[in-house]
Amino acid sequence: MNAKIGNESSVSEFLLLEFSTVRELQILHFSLFLVLYLAIVFGNLLIISAVAFDHHLHTPMYFFLMNLAIQDIGAVSVIIPKSMANSFMNIRHIAYAGCISQVLSFVFFLSSDIALLTVMAYDRYVAICNPLQYEMVMNRAACKQMVSGVWVSGLLNAAMHTGTTFATPFCSNIVNQFFCEIPQLLTLACSNLYQTEIGAIVVSITLASGCFLFIVVTYVHIFTVVLRVPSVQGRKKAFSTCIPHLVVFSVFCFTSCFAYLRPPSKTPSNGDFAITVMYTIVPPMFNPIIYSMRNKEINNALSKLLGVKHSSMNIFSRLILKRLHFSL
Repeated sequence: MNAKIGNESSVSEFLLLEFSTVRELQILHFSLFLVLYLAIVFGNLLIISAVAFDHHLHTPMYFFLMNLAIQDIGAVSVIIPKSMANSFMNIRHIAYAGCISQVLSFVFFLSSDIALLTVMAYDRYVAICNPLQYEMVMNRAACKQMVSGVWVSGLLNAAMHTGTTFATPFCSNIVNQFFCEIPQLLTLACSNLYQTEIGAIVVSITLASGCFLFIVVTYVHIFTVVLRVPSVQGRKKAFSTCIPHLVVFSVFCFTSCFAYLRPPSKTPSNGDFAITVMYTIVPPMFNPIIYSMRNKEINNALSKLLGVKHSSMNIFSRLILKRLHFSL
């Protein structure tokens, strides 16, 4: 299919970003993405299995963590395998229907991720600041309603963005990204109808910023309470649990805001690719480590699940955290 198409004409497929025309570099890209994908899926599946099979982890915090792991697997599964397949088979195309499905699914998981991280912050707020009311506020029915609200809101947001993005005809089919990313698709629009989607993006970014402010205010209250704890070990444990959550959400929120609010370039850019990787691949890869490796209950559950001694699991966890800290 030609790169440029007549005004107001239809597109039957899109051409995604080609990393290289050199076969060896295409295989290298396939191999790197395969390693990243397997690491993300394996790490998050471990969390899901640990929470599902250990009754000690059947609490609101781990219930939310399990849902976060499911969302992370879903988000990367929507975009990485297609990019890997294209590199391996030396092709670039994705069908029009496939592009719609990719946008709908990815925005769904992305939106649900933001909402769930906000719910997780509220859970920690109630647990630390109002411990006597925790069981009453975060009961089983309330947790199910919160998670249902997260998934439903994510689906509605995804449907809104998908509908407004594909409501306008496209004058080109070349997408300068390794998946169907909305900002890149908007550069292909033939008319000003795409401004409706820009408005939808601004609304979503505003809501995401509201979630971020809610999390920051929530943790200010949490830190205020934690600083009053007389035990140094207790304060250290609370801070080690809260700070990674803020770091992950901050990186995720700011990179995605930067990717969706700044004017997208009409030519391939290493900067665009790096920003996209930051909010699509990095959080799902680090979430299992950040949220779980410092957690003794998760370590115990993983030790039972994998048949590894708890002391060995602790040593393994510390080694990973040291390497992660060194690399950052």
